[in-house]
Amino acid sequence: MAKRPVLAAAVLLALSLAACQDNGFVGSGSTRHLAPIPQKTLALMSTKAMSTRDPILIRAFKKESEMEVWKRGGDGRYALLKTFPICRWSGQLGPKVRQGDRQAPEGFYPITPGQMNPNSSYYLSFDTGFPNSFDRANGRTGTYLMVHGTCSSAGCFAMTDEAIAEIYAIAREAFAGGQRAFQFQSYPFRMTAQNLAKFRNDPNIAFWRNLKEGSDYFEALNEEPRVGVCGSRYVFGGQDAGAGSCAPQVEPVVLAKRQKDDQEVAELVAKGTPATRVVYQDGGQHPFFSQSSPSTQLFAEQAAPRPALGTVSRPEALAAGPEEIPVDAKGKPILLAEAKAAEPKAADLKAAEAQAGEARAAKPADVRLAAKAPPGRGARPTALAFAAPAAAPAPIPTKEAAQALAGPVTVASADDDASSYRKLLGNLFGGAPAAAPAPPAAAPAAEAPAPVPAISPAAPLPKKIAARLGPTPLGAAHIPAPQAAKAAARPAAPEARSDARPAESKTAQPKPAEAKPADAKPADAKPAGAKPADAKPADAKPADAKAADVPGKRAAASPRHRVAGAAEAN
Repeated sequence: MAKRPVLAAAVLLALSLAACQDNGFVGSGSTRHLAPIPQKTLALMSTKAMSTRDPILIRAFKKESEMEVWKRGGDGRYALLKTFPICRWSGQLGPKVRQGDRQAPEGFYPITPGQMNPNSSYYLSFDTGFPNSFDRANGRTGTYLMVHGTCSSAGCFAMTDEAIAEIYAIAREAFAGGQRAFQFQSYPFRMTAQNLAKFRNDPNIAFWRNLKEGSDYFEALNEEPRVGVCGSRYVFGGQDAGAGSCAPQVEPVVLAKRQKDDQEVAELVAKGTPATRVVYQDGGQHPFFSQSSPSTQLFAEQAAPRPALGTVSRPEALAAGPEEIPVDAKGKPILLAEAKAAEPKAADLKAAEAQAGEARAAKPADVRLAAKAPPGRGARPTALAFAAPAAAPAPIPTKEAAQALAGPVTVASADDDASSYRKLLGNLFGGAPAAAPAPPAAAPAAEAPAPVPAISPAAPLPKKIAARLGPTPLGAAHIPAPQAAKAAARPAAPEARSDARPAESKTAQPKPAEAKPADAKPADAKPAGAKPADAKPADAKPADAKAADVPGKRAAASPRHRVAGAAEAN
């Protein structure tokens, strides 16, 4: 007896693993399957010259999340009655392959009255009949794949309770009119040239092209195609296909439509339509159920407000939405970065060239000239050159170089450098004779002399030389050694330089107390500022002439001129 509860639990578990768990356990006393066709739908049939007893055909499209109900007229052709939005389907685009993969089926399925379930756990439902002979020939497995109510799917098409009640009523009346079975066509998407061009590299494209043969037959003739299976393929056509022929005759109008679509697909591919795959987290839903109002007038006749959806399966997957991924010829995803790097667009190249041109136009003229000039040939300095660190600091000039660049010498006061003054006047007090006067240097160019860095005063004299010189005479002016040596080396009557500046000769004046030292001159020395006898008036410097004419402290000549006069006396 203990085995019976275990067996019952196992059966319940197996049923719970079935696709939509539609086990028909609802009490038989329900009358929902007897609900009449809504008045709006009856009025729509009347406008289209349709009867409630006319046969029907149903088509489903996953990607578009739509389900169409067609009715056959008196001429034997089908016409569209109404399109219903699909509230939920699960899985991906593509056929159902095995039990538990959550895929909704794709293919052609006959629906008989025995497949209608008035006691469904999902309000009302009908079984698609999966797997059919084609599915079994391809080794596909699965059970209980339904079209039912609510908004929850695990391999089924969930239509909401209101929509399935209307579809169920339309099918019931068609069966009552004598239709023995209606055809249920399930597609991954509408079989247009645009969709076939986009999904041309999908692994399921061969199967979808096989489905398109049946779709072309129905759309071209508006007749229900006879369906057969030959090997692992569907076969569509008329009476010969229904009789089992593997090469049924193709109607000219069907063939013309097929050729036209193939040509359009080739043109779209030639124009660069990318090959993509649409990936879902877990199926999709029509926008009608996620927006505040119907997206098209197609569903305007639906109840407003929208019907209660009930339980919605995996809402987080719906929120993520589908994603289109580019694929290569083998159906493998292509990284967008690699695709762009491998095939740069002409527009991108033009934009890059335009940016480069703008950068060249915006570059300062100095920068352009400096960039073009060869190194070491006078390239104009730029702001960037000044901003860069110097390669090496400028060398400090030597005393000789500074002396050469100094120009006219400014006389210093006696308090500046006594040792330099003693070195200069040592020959006057029995010291070493002055050096022979050097030939006058060539006059520099008319360019103004560059400023010279300050030079440190001369080092003190050695003790032996200081002893020979003796004490420094009172009132003697002190002159820096380099300047004194330059003054001593001048000839008796030096010519005035063309670039001499008068202001420099009077920048430093002797102090009044030391203006006239009595014992600083020999008896035969010429008075300071006096012109040599053979000197031309034009050769005298303006500063010297002005110093001779000024009485008082400016009447005494500068030590520079006294040194020159002493040299001439020797």
